[in-house]
This record gives sequence, C-alpha cells and structure tokens, in this order.
Amino acid sequence: MALTTIDPLSALVVIDLQKGVVSAHTDDPVTAVVQRATHLATAYRRHGLPVVLVNVTGRAPGRTEAGWSGSGAALPTGWADLIDELDVRPTDHLITKRRRSAFHDAGLDTLLRDLGVTQIVLAGISTSAGVESTARSASDYGYHVVLATDAMSDPDADAHRHSIERVFPRRGETATTAEVIDMVGATR
Repeated sequence: MALTTIDPLSALVVIDLQKGVVSAHTDDPVTAVVQRATHLATAYRRHGLPVVLVNVTGRAPGRTEAGWSGSGAALPTGWADLIDELDVRPTDHLITKRRRSAFHDAGLDTLLRDLGVTQIVLAGISTSAGVESTARSASDYGYHVVLATDAMSDPDADAHRHSIERVFPRRGETATTAEVIDMVGATR
C-alpha cells in the first residue's frame, strides 16, 4: 500500500547502517541507501521528529549464528559503530540490538511509547533481515509502519525484491524517500 499520511508523532528508525555492515557492501545500492537514509534523518531532525539509529552487535546463540562470521570470534573494533554519514546528533536515540528485530530485548518499544510515537518509517540494511524483522515486530506492536523502499538494500537481490513486493505491502505502507520527506514537510 502506498503512503497515505505521516502521523503527528512519527519516528525514523534506521537499521544497521554501521561501519562493519556497510563496509561489507560496497556496491552502488548501498551508497544510495546511505544517502537516502541521511536525507531522511536530516528531514526528521529539521522537523523535530525522533530519529532512532540502530546497530547490531550479536545474534541469538546456537545454530542461528550460522553464516555470521561462523567462528564465533569477537567482532573487529569499530564494527558496530554507526557510519559517519549519519551525523549522529545528541537528540538522536541509539538502540543496540542483538537479534534481527530492533524490538527484541532492545528497549525500542519502550522508547517509542515514552515518546508518544504511533508511526515508524524504516530504512537500512538488510531488507530481508533486520529491516523486515523490525517491520514485522512494529506491525505486531501496533505501530503504523512505513517502509522507505529506496532507502534499504540487501546483499541478496531476490530476497530484497521478495521483501519489497510480498512482505512489506502486508506490514505497512511503502514509499520513496522523497515521498516521505515531502509528506513530513507538508504536515509540519
């Protein structure tokens, strides 16, 4: 479903735009995602709306660690640091997650409820993992979900396409970065 409105208390939630994740994806889509997520953050800050920046530092223990540095070795220094392009501000809210969803044991729901947020706009990496898991959780928690589809990417193009075309229309509204920014500006 296409974007219909921006709630008076909407928050931008940016998933896993951190040095270790972004540096592993040096292709053009990720460069564009970083630019668009930065534009979204700038617009949200300009209009006094919450910006939530999420990084990931782990995964559920056990067999679910397959495919993630397999060895169980410590992550390199700086791996979880947010990318410089996000220009983190003192007013931003930082959430560290240890699972795919930013809602799982990370305090995101409490933060958003304390702020009075009713809607979240999601952007980030990876579309089929962190972004999709967070969108599913947000929907389950009753938030109005908007997915800035041109401000997200996935290392697997087919998985990205599946999330965009099949999953997201059932979880919320989809829009481009420009559409979100225009609507945020029109409602302020």
